[in-house]
Amino acid sequence: MLLDVLVDDIFVGCCEKSGSLCGVVSQAMTEPYRIPDWCRRGPYLLLFDSLQGSSNVDIGMTAGTIFSIFPAPENRSDPTTEDFLQPGVRQIAAGYALYGPASMLVITMGAGVHGFTLDRDSGAFVLTHPSLRIPEAARELAVDASYRRFWEPPVSQYIEERMEGKAGPRGIDFDMRWTASLIAEVHRILIRGGILIHPGDSRNPSRPGRLRLMYEANPIAMLVEQAGGMATTGRKRILELEPSILHQQVPAFLGSSLEVQRLVRYHEAFDRGEDLAFETPLFHSRSLFRSA
Repeated sequence: MLLDVLVDDIFVGCCEKSGSLCGVVSQAMTEPYRIPDWCRRGPYLLLFDSLQGSSNVDIGMTAGTIFSIFPAPENRSDPTTEDFLQPGVRQIAAGYALYGPASMLVITMGAGVHGFTLDRDSGAFVLTHPSLRIPEAARELAVDASYRRFWEPPVSQYIEERMEGKAGPRGIDFDMRWTASLIAEVHRILIRGGILIHPGDSRNPSRPGRLRLMYEANPIAMLVEQAGGMATTGRKRILELEPSILHQQVPAFLGSSLEVQRLVRYHEAFDRGEDLAFETPLFHSRSLFRSA
């Protein structure tokens, strides 16, 4: 989209003058942007998605900017692509700006997550959401179920259990949300809990997931973990993934820890070849990994 390119240019133009950056790369770039010689270099690398959720702008829904900051290599003024390919555990800071009913900045620097709201009168961001914490358990689920037929069995089973509500093995009703805006979903989880599911599917083996590791999954995973939640691919902690390319995509399950842990257990059981059965009053005996 033209809007994405314009916003990208604005962010690069502002950030290159900060004096704090050694290199910049965004989800719209094919290779890192070189800081001009007339700009002072700094010790950090910036990765960002300048307008995540841009497809929602036309209908007035929430969009935002996601960013991630890594240490730059020492004694190097022009970092290479390989210098950006660091695992998420090396992030120094991460966060997002939210553009919706209010403009907010939600950020972590490795010591909790804090939310700041723009005061339009003063032009300052005011601390309004200190020390955000994600509840361990929650009844809200965000998932795009349009490609459910391509999901792995453990993901399908998890969703099936939740949709059965009180009549199912969980014994409680759940609410399903989906806005197609990663930032909006994550912001809701940080405020009141829940789980966001971006599963991989079998449509394209070369693209095992939907979230971009460097511009979306890593910064969001750092925020979620710093707020007491969990973020995983189902098989590995997202922050421990070793990136291989700038635009690598991964599956992601993140949010309230008890729900994410359940999904991890289902993946582990599936990978071991187990076929766990459960009882429901509505459907009687059913296999964990075979649809009735």
